[in-house]
Amino acid sequence: MNSRPTTPSTRHGGTYFFEHECNLHCRTPRVKTDTGKVRLITPPWAGLNSGFTLLFEAHILQLCTHMPMHNVGRIVGETDSKLWRLVDGYTERGREETDWSEVTTVGMDETSRAKGHEYMTLFVDMAEKRTLHVAVGKGSETVEEFATELARRDIDPTQVSQVSCDMSPAFIKGVRENLPQAEITFDKFHILKVNNDAVDKVRKEEAKENPLLKGEKYLVLKNRSNLSKKQEQTLASLEVPKLNLKTIRALHIRENFQEIYNASSLFDFVALLKKWYW
Repeated sequence: MNSRPTTPSTRHGGTYFFEHECNLHCRTPRVKTDTGKVRLITPPWAGLNSGFTLLFEAHILQLCTHMPMHNVGRIVGETDSKLWRLVDGYTERGREETDWSEVTTVGMDETSRAKGHEYMTLFVDMAEKRTLHVAVGKGSETVEEFATELARRDIDPTQVSQVSCDMSPAFIKGVRENLPQAEITFDKFHILKVNNDAVDKVRKEEAKENPLLKGEKYLVLKNRSNLSKKQEQTLASLEVPKLNLKTIRALHIRENFQEIYNASSLFDFVALLKKWYW
């Protein structure tokens, strides 16, 4: 490309020299291309955002890992919206530069910004422990979107051989239709959550007739190793055989299920699971 300098422009960027704020003033040239367009020559120390240096942006990103964006804005004297644009820009750049060629084991789970608000589904590389993709929603279409992203990177979706997720029918459907070679594993956290929900359901029903169980939700949902001394004593008093509490029986069923995960082999795990089920 042939180019010639035009009228120089003034460019300044914020940075820090030790703990002191520093503003750089530099006359950077503009060039006119063969097509007639004028482009500004970017100096090597310029950051992603106009008006920021690379070092200043690195400082902002470091602060963002330790505190809320509003607090960072107050420290550096910038608006939240400008800082979010900066973070979004680097996040997108990092995501595009991430190598997915070795991805075979994927974990997926939905989350929400607040109760009752918009859901998102996260796709994670289980081997490298990094987030690969974030899709809006929690249905089967999120898996389709992830498979499309794989294809955009010239990666065959059949490369994914293992997927860990919860027991959502939508997730199962999405994996089977879009990641056909993937074997589904229901992760331990969500399976134990189902058990915990069942125990709490029994407690709620029984608490209607037995005041001893009122307000004791976390007593029966915690693992024994996490109980305080007072909670241990309370639980021991509820486990007295003569009380014959359904909640305690449900608790023991959950604890027996958790023990299955201590199996030393797949064969032992399957045998213990069958024994627990029957």
